[in-house]
Amino acid sequence: MRALKVHRIAPGATVQDGGRAGYMAFGVSRGGAADRLALVEGAALLRQSPECAALELPGSGGVFEATEPMRIALTGAPMRVTLDGAPLVWNASHRMGAGMRLEIGGATGGSYGYLHVGGGLDTPLLLGARSAHLAAGIGAVVQAGEALPVGPDARDEVGLFLPQDSRFDGGVLRLVESFQTGLFDAATRTRFAQTVFTRDARANRMGMRLNSEGDGFSASEGLNILSESILPGDIQITGDGTPYLLLNESQTTGGYPRIGTVIPADLPRAVQTGAGGQLRFEFVPREEALKAQQRMTDYIAQVPKLCMPLVRDPSQIRDLLSYQLISGATAGDAAESEG
Repeated sequence: MRALKVHRIAPGATVQDGGRAGYMAFGVSRGGAADRLALVEGAALLRQSPECAALELPGSGGVFEATEPMRIALTGAPMRVTLDGAPLVWNASHRMGAGMRLEIGGATGGSYGYLHVGGGLDTPLLLGARSAHLAAGIGAVVQAGEALPVGPDARDEVGLFLPQDSRFDGGVLRLVESFQTGLFDAATRTRFAQTVFTRDARANRMGMRLNSEGDGFSASEGLNILSESILPGDIQITGDGTPYLLLNESQTTGGYPRIGTVIPADLPRAVQTGAGGQLRFEFVPREEALKAQQRMTDYIAQVPKLCMPLVRDPSQIRDLLSYQLISGATAGDAAESEG
């Protein structure tokens, strides 16, 4: 069987793709990869569909072995990685021979790393997706000793690289107003936008607690909030005034007031902010949010064109002879014969 053997793996690692749409009415949020941009990047590096499932690694990786030769790509939060002891470049695609051991260590920045394979992980489809959705009881975490099936791969290209962006360093997240933003007075909204928050270490795929100094952020007194639909990006304020940013596996309804909603284009930066990383929020009008989303859509379409050849030290390439090192070579007298 064409598979990726798991010898060791970080707690909480799961198979993820783009998630499952259309089930919110049944209490199942979309789920899917925490950083969907990392899925797009991995697909571009392997020249395959972004619908292919990958292995999501929270904080650190593990030790893996290929049963057959396969292509791999590494994206998301950068992690230390070696293949049979030789270091590999992150945010790049590589060839992994049968029996070779891929060792992925801890993240050097960010929160979620991704291991992609040519052909994608071919785990069972459940409600139209391969993603584990632990909060909904769909799928499970990947365990040591498993052999993850890998789909057929018709392509052969490797050795592509994408420059790393800055979404792993925290920063500013843009907000649009929610239905309940008006429940917070102007002074509270201004103070919220001026506050520097740190991501609590207890974050998970459902959401993250945002810590800050000073008083909490409370809505006007005496208001009862009816439970209503919620989405990833919503920032709920709990009874003690603590903000929680809801993520991919959040519940589908909730009764806490929401001070605002992080725009989808900024969610990759939110989820990739590591524990203790700093975040700030900026309220923007709907028109600016739509423009940001269009820019993100345009960028995603351009990612395959942004991939560039990976320059590597030949002494560190174990399978050097399998790479096409020269393309378009001709016989030395070809030009003369055409003259």
